[in-house]
Amino acid sequence: MAFSTTIYNAVFRRNSVYVSTIFVGAFGFAVGYDKAVTAVWDRWNAGKQWKDIRHKYVTEGGSEDDE
Repeated sequence: MAFSTTIYNAVFRRNSVYVSTIFVGAFGFAVGYDKAVTAVWDRWNAGKQWKDIRHKYVTEGGSEDDE
C-alpha cells in the first residue's frame, strides 16, 4: 500500500506532473524502440547495406567535381 501511495503522491496527484511523465515516457520509449529496431535491422541486413559496400564503389581520392 505504501508503494501505491508514493506513486500517487509523486506522479498522479498533479496533472502537470502526470502529463509530463507521460510525455517523457513516450519520448524515452520512442528513442529506445528506434535504436533497438535499427540494431536488429542492421544485424539482419549486414553486408547488404550501402554503409557495408560503399568502399567497393567510392574512391577516397575525390572526384573531378571537387575542384
